[in-house]
Amino acid sequence: MMLRRVNKFFYLLIILVVSTFSPLAYAVNVDSMQRADAKVSSAISFPDFSELVKEIKPYTVNINTTQTVKPKDNMHRFKDYFGNKSDPFRDFFGDEFLDRYFGDVPQREYKQRSLGSGFIIDKDGYILTNHHVIDKADEIRVTLSDGEDYDAKVIGSDEKTDIALIKIEDGDKEFPFAKLGDSDELLTGQWVIAIGNPFGLGETVTAGIVSAKGRILGSGPYDDFIQTDASINPGNSGGPLFNLRGEVVGINTAIIANANSIGFAVPVNVAKGILVQLKDTGHVTRGWLGVYIQKITKDLAESFDLEETKGALISDVFEGSPAEEAGLKRGDIITHYNGVKIKEMNELPKLVASTPIGAKVKVTVLRKGKEKVITVNIAKMKDDDSKVAANIMDLKDKYGLSVQDITPDLAKKFGLKEDHGVIITDVDPASSAADSEIRRGDIIIEVNQEAIEDVDNLKKTLNEAGDDSILLLIKRGSKTFYATIKPN
Repeated sequence: MMLRRVNKFFYLLIILVVSTFSPLAYAVNVDSMQRADAKVSSAISFPDFSELVKEIKPYTVNINTTQTVKPKDNMHRFKDYFGNKSDPFRDFFGDEFLDRYFGDVPQREYKQRSLGSGFIIDKDGYILTNHHVIDKADEIRVTLSDGEDYDAKVIGSDEKTDIALIKIEDGDKEFPFAKLGDSDELLTGQWVIAIGNPFGLGETVTAGIVSAKGRILGSGPYDDFIQTDASINPGNSGGPLFNLRGEVVGINTAIIANANSIGFAVPVNVAKGILVQLKDTGHVTRGWLGVYIQKITKDLAESFDLEETKGALISDVFEGSPAEEAGLKRGDIITHYNGVKIKEMNELPKLVASTPIGAKVKVTVLRKGKEKVITVNIAKMKDDDSKVAANIMDLKDKYGLSVQDITPDLAKKFGLKEDHGVIITDVDPASSAADSEIRRGDIIIEVNQEAIEDVDNLKKTLNEAGDDSILLLIKRGSKTFYATIKPN
């Protein structure tokens, strides 16, 4: 009985070994492994851009500009403490010495050349590029992908968004042109292709993904950059950023020095919003509300008893502006503009700028915890709108500040228009005041939304606050902003 069981066991073992290593079983196993490898390979394979590049390459142009520079234009580059232009050589040597020995030296002009990129947007040869590519250029020459050269002229330009519209002159044919896509639909992680003229090498194609959207670089009030790791270098400026449908979704604009694989493009929807104005008038007219705004930090949210940091905080209102006439006030928090919720502070300037002149819009604000809806009539944005005895108080032990009443001497020293109020004369670099970027020479206008007239008034207000965080309204130059300080 035992022998039969042993024989049966060996018989089954032999069948298992034979079936495992049989040609049929091997083929099945290999086929399964190949299918698995194919799935992995498909998951990690990269797209082939060659056909797409062949289609979109003719839309891109290289731009060469020439500017005539006069040396005398550069003789006064320096500014003194008050911002006045000065000539350090003339200041040091004196007028008589320089006129005697160097007065007859001829001033020679020279040509300064620069490179950039652009892309054709219609059959008549209109081209989008960056404002900084063609700014102050005397001559503009564009080279197409087929090697043909043409002169071009500036149709319109907008420095605030760094966008310019130029046109090929004396073009005797219909030009191939790019389709403008929808940059709002672009998603982080999607493939994009940049074509341009980096370092003057001619048409160069790079690819990458969208690294982020809505980047703020501090270059202007309308910052809203697409960040990409598609290589962008000097000379790429003004060139197109394509999606995989061959549509332009951005205008390559900026890089960060010493950074690898970080480039920035203006969303094409920004350009689409101003193209008609550039073509018709050569410049952009924007709506104007007339407020200074700032981002709401966690500390500011606590000081204003807010549950979240969304919205735009009004730190000042321009005199005679639509905001002042409508009744908007310093300290108001704008939560909605014309029905659109303001999540980030930088969203508001773009919404206001795109509002038609004369339009009446509803602005929703929080004022001391209560919601108000105020109707504002949007206007056109303009191009660009003492006590004898010093009372000194040292607040360094508690707040890291030294302050004093503004005197005529201090007003003169700091170039102030005000002859009264409280000025900060020193800041401890290790204090919360320094962390809030408060500086020497700043003027304290309010404490916890109460107006401050002098140091005595300030002292009383601070004593009432106890050990809580303090909300300050600071004036620096022509601007005001809120900041918080905490006791040490």
